Amino acid sequence: MRVAIYPGSFDPFTNGHCDILKRAAGLFDHIIVGVLVNPSKSCLFSPEERVEMISEAAKDIVNVRVIHFNGLLVDFCHQTKACAIIRGLRAVSDYEFEMQMFSVNHQLAKDIETIFLMSSPRYSFLSSSIVKEVARYKGDISKMVTPLIEEKLKEKFYSS
Repeated sequence: MRVAIYPGSFDPFTNGHCDILKRAAGLFDHIIVGVLVNPSKSCLFSPEERVEMISEAAKDIVNVRVIHFNGLLVDFCHQTKACAIIRGLRAVSDYEFEMQMFSVNHQLAKDIETIFLMSSPRYSFLSSSIVKEVARYKGDISKMVTPLIEEKLKEKFYSS
């Protein structure tokens, strides 16, 4: 069975992330969405909240499982017997960072491939940061995230 990891902080999971996930799911037998727990990164949603939201967004993709992890991505790949890492590229600006990450991961684990999928043009502008910024100021994010994630963002920003 060919397993791939689709890693990220996914704070929150956008329709662009979902597009990459659906396309990757057609390439591998099983995809594990690895929600990164990084203590040095300040996230709006807890790892458990992110896993719950992504699981709901991906419920119709039968070969997907969502779990959170910490530590090195290549160690997580070995623990889950993954042979590949899926990464999305939106624009040239993503390339330099992604190339650095590929180089480090390849240095640590030559047995794990990195697969880059280009973002669909309609999502090439979309990032979790943009979604949070638009949501914070009550802009329309209905085409950027699923209805559940839109609701969770509204709860975070407007209920106090």
